[in-house]
Order: sequence, then C-alpha cells, then structure tokens
Amino acid sequence: MDERTPPEGSTLRASNGILFLLGGFSFALSQAPWVLSMNTERAKRKLSAILSADVKEYSRLMEEDEVDTVRTLKDYRDLMSKLIKEYRGRVVDSPGDNVLAEFASVVDGLECSIEIQKNLKSKNAALPDNRKMQFRIGVNLGDVIEDEDRVYGDGVNIAARIEGLAEAGGICISGSGFEQVRNKVPLGYQYLGEHTVKNIAQPIKVYRVLMEPEQAGKVIGERGPKRIQWRWAAAVAVLVLVAGGLVWNFYLRAPKIGPASEEKMAFPLPDKPSIAVLPFLNMSDDPQQEYFSDGMTDDLITDLSKISGLFVIARNSVFAYKGKTVKVEEVGQELGVKYVLEGSVRKAENRVRITAQLVDTTTGGYLWAERYDRDLKDIFALQDEVTQKIVSALVVKLTEDERERLVRKGTDSLEAYDHTLRGMDYFFRFTKEANDKARQMFEKAIDMDRKYALAHTWLGWTYWVDYSFGWSLDLQLLDRAFESAQRAISLDDSVSEAHALLGKVYLWKRQHDLAIAELEKTLNLNPNYADGLAGLGEALYFAGRPEEAVGLIKKAMRLNPKYPIWYLLNLGHAYFLTGKYEEAIRTLKRVVTRNPNFWPAYIYLAASYVELGQEEKARIEVLELLRINPGFSLEAGRQRPPYKDKEVLEHLFDILRKAGLK
Repeated sequence: MDERTPPEGSTLRASNGILFLLGGFSFALSQAPWVLSMNTERAKRKLSAILSADVKEYSRLMEEDEVDTVRTLKDYRDLMSKLIKEYRGRVVDSPGDNVLAEFASVVDGLECSIEIQKNLKSKNAALPDNRKMQFRIGVNLGDVIEDEDRVYGDGVNIAARIEGLAEAGGICISGSGFEQVRNKVPLGYQYLGEHTVKNIAQPIKVYRVLMEPEQAGKVIGERGPKRIQWRWAAAVAVLVLVAGGLVWNFYLRAPKIGPASEEKMAFPLPDKPSIAVLPFLNMSDDPQQEYFSDGMTDDLITDLSKISGLFVIARNSVFAYKGKTVKVEEVGQELGVKYVLEGSVRKAENRVRITAQLVDTTTGGYLWAERYDRDLKDIFALQDEVTQKIVSALVVKLTEDERERLVRKGTDSLEAYDHTLRGMDYFFRFTKEANDKARQMFEKAIDMDRKYALAHTWLGWTYWVDYSFGWSLDLQLLDRAFESAQRAISLDDSVSEAHALLGKVYLWKRQHDLAIAELEKTLNLNPNYADGLAGLGEALYFAGRPEEAVGLIKKAMRLNPKYPIWYLLNLGHAYFLTGKYEEAIRTLKRVVTRNPNFWPAYIYLAASYVELGQEEKARIEVLELLRINPGFSLEAGRQRPPYKDKEVLEHLFDILRKAGLK
C-alpha cells in the first residue's frame, strides 16, 4: 500500500493505472487534512491539462509473468517519459506501475497522448497477443493546486475517471478539454454523453478521440438543444417509472427467489450458500485511500472464508472485477455463485461510512442492505457486525470455534492495522519494489504493536516471495520467513495465513510431514482458503501422494475460478507424477498458452513426452526451455524440487537427459 497522507513518493494513484498530469494541474482533495492546511496558507492554483493512463488488464499480465511485465512496463514508461519531455511536459512521479506528468497546454497533452498510442501500438505489434501491454488514456482541463512539485485537484480525479471509459489503445477527453482542441488538432471525436464520475458532483461530458485520418474533423453523436430537452424529459419519465417499479418490487411485493439457471452458470452451484465479495468502492475524496477500501474487502473475504457453512470465492478472482462496471448476475454466472456482496467505503479523518448490500444473483433481488456511519476506532466491531448480518441473511449456522475466531480483532492499534492494510496493498502488486515497500509497512505495524500476529505473518510472506521469485540472494530468507510464521502463531494460533506460510517453509526445508500438518491446520481454520488447498496439494505430491493432490488443486480452482498460473503448473505436475501423461500435457499446454515464458512448465512437458515415447516432441520443449532460460541445467536444479523420495527426482533427471537436458 502507498503512504496516503500524502503518499510517500507518489502524488496520486489511479486504479491499476498510469497517471499523467498535463499542464501542472491537480485536484483539491477537499476533505483531505493536508489540503485543508494548504488552504490556510493560500494555496497556489493554476489551470492545467491532465492526462491519466492505465494499463489494460495489468493484473492479468503481472499474474502470468511478473518479470516480463515489469520489463515491458519500464520500456514503455521510458518511451512515454521521452515523449512527454518532447511535448514540453514533465513527469511528476512514477511509483510502481503509475506515472504522473503535466503539460501547460491541452493541445500538447493530446498530441503527446496520440504519439504515445502510436508508438506503443508499434511496440505491441512485436509481442504475442497475450503479452501486449495496452494503455487507456483520459485527458482533462481544469483548475489545480500546486504544492512544491506535486499537483492535486478535481481535474486529476476527472482525468483518472474518464480514462476508464477509453478503449485499450484509445483516448477519451472531457468536454472542457474538447472545447480547447476541437479546431486545433486534426482528429475526429465521438460524443459519449454525460457521465457521473465518482467524487465529482456534476456530470462530465466525455468524447472519444478518433485517430484514423479519414475521421479527422468529424464530431459524431452530438445533439442539438431540442433533442437534449427531449432526452431529459424522457429520462425523467423513465426515472419515475423505475422509482415506481422499485417501490412495488421492494415494498408491495415479496421478491421471488428462483433456482439458478444451470445454462448461465459457468459452474454448478455448490450445495451450500455461495458468495463473492466484490471489491468495495473507495468513495473517499482522496483516491489514495483505495488501500483502505481494498482492506475492508480483504477482511470480509477472510472472515466469511472461516465459516465452514459457506462457499466463498477467493480474493484473486473477485479483484479481477476491480475498477470494472459489472452486473451482479454476470458475476454470479462467471464465478458460479448465488450471492454477491457489493459496497463502498468512505473514510475521512476519524469517521468511516460503509454501505453494503447482499444480492441474489439468480433474481437480482436484495436480501439485505445497510449503511453504517461510525468512528474509525469502531472499525473492528463494524466489520464483525457486517459479517454477522451476512451470516444471518444466508441462514448459516456457526460452530463455537467459528464464533470465537470471528470476534478476534488482532490488534487494538488503528495505526498498526492501517499500516498492515497499506502493506497488503503493496504485497499484492507482486513486484520486487512493491514487496520491499510492503515489508517496510509491516515492520512499522509491528513497531506499533509487537503482538500483532497478522503483521508478523505478512512480513514473513514478503521474505517467502523474495525467496521463491529469486529477487534476493539472501541465504537467510527462508529462515526469516520461518521465524515470522512461528512468531505469528505463538501470538495467535487462529491466523490461517501464518500456518500456510509455515507449511510452505517446512516443505522447502524437506520436512514433509510437518508441512502437510501445518497446511491441514490452515484449512481447518479457513476451509475456503484456495491458495491453502493448492499449497496442500503441492506438499502432498512432493511427499509421494499425487492422487490426493489432484482433487485438492481442482477444488482450489473452483474456489478461485480466475486462478493464478501456478495452480495449473501444480495440477500438471501432479498428473505427471500419477502417470497421467496426456492429462499432464493438456494441462501444461494451458500454462504456456497463458504465459509462453513460464519455463518450469516445459520441464514437465518434456518429461511427459519422454514417458509417452515421443522424444522428438520432448526435445522441442527442451529447446524452448533453454531459449527462455539458457542457464538451466539438471545439476543446478538438483537441490530445488523437494521430493521426499529421492528416486523420483533421479527418475525425472534420467528421462530429461533423454530429452537432451544436461
């Protein structure tokens, strides 16, 4: 998570995006304390153009290949910075996957954005379709506050919001910006109407920029005054009808709860109440508070996942919808759940407002909805209350252990809790730089509360990620992860993530029985923990029990339908160890389709082909492995796979030698 008051090394973060501030423009976060203090010092204001851009499907790109994504992002960002400078702009900041820049002119900003998209299109042409990195760009003109090298203001916020209306590789511009460029830049425009954007009171006119030469000079979709008046009248009539319908539906008629449509569901509905918690919207005036709304979502998912009577979709899958406009019935169909929880969070100074509503995806009917206004110090009790309301609405019975676990809050320190949420925000970006920042946040949380088990747990996970991704040469990383997990469990034995971490460490220390025991504890505490299920499957097949592993990994995939690529690798590995080589090949081919540079998959593809007597195909997979990882050798990898039975490893090496590996 970013430092948010104001952020350290960051001006503003757009959701999964890159922000460009054109023209020294920023938006006054009207209720943010640091802006209020600036007002008393007579803040410096100016009119500027702002450009906001984000990477389309950035989370997917990172999930499939973090190293390649970071390398491509750096290359593209260097190009953008060069173009920004050429068009008389300046880069304000570039934290993580974000870039902030400003221009003095909307014309310069729009022409720069056109040039950016043209250049990135050329670069993307050389990449496979699944590795293309495409940006959406939004341009706005407005009044901003300048504070040293930073800029703030509604103009920044508006640009960040309308960027989400642009297509991948496209540009949208606000009405204020459009009026300045329509006769000055040889482009076409398509009027998209007025849009209400979060945290902005008045609707914003938005135009799509048409970049093809034959569209220059055209303005498509604008309407005259009479047409506009007619549309307003029609809109009012529709609103009256809708309001009447809502009154009838919710107050005069009992909602009908019908069975789920098997034709529309991607998966059969589970035999227990199934729920997906969508990322809560950040309704704070400060977009930098995004970490807090994400933290609320994480906490609710974790709390609900502890309940054995529920089927709860994993974080990875629900956060795939973050920043997108989706219908709850579509979410239900794609994830195979009957219920969806959606809501919003507004945090200002020492107050927090949470709205939440539970929807039956098969009917569109609301089972429960509530709004809470509380002091921030009551946040833990508020989370418990929301969880209890959901459990009651779904008529789920809790065991005594579940009741006890749900009321544990972990810390009395709001500051420690806040820093842990910030750390988790950084952690889930899965880059080396973000992981380092996450560690700093967790260490600060521990300084504030030495007995905060969750902070110790996540600190340990940062060590594990450094170790498993090979980001650090520190030989003590595994031991540090081990110490953090043990410390967390000694403080609070109910933290499932701590047992999962300890199980991972035991596995790679080749203490298989202890690893399995810890991962089983994880699932006793959190039966819906998809990563824990996949991790237990991994421990079982390394321990010589691959048949059991297959079922566990498939169960993890059902809980996490938008599963990460390592689930597939684990499943293919398990199939290989059970002797189901054709199943292994089909599964591992899905891995390399999603990420052609994920080299571990080629090892087991080659091995499976050898076992089937298809050594020519095996050699092709080995050549691909060595193309991606030219330094790979069997001897270098001998100490890595933690097979309990050394003969399994020796057999694997023997058949890989037949495929041409040395």
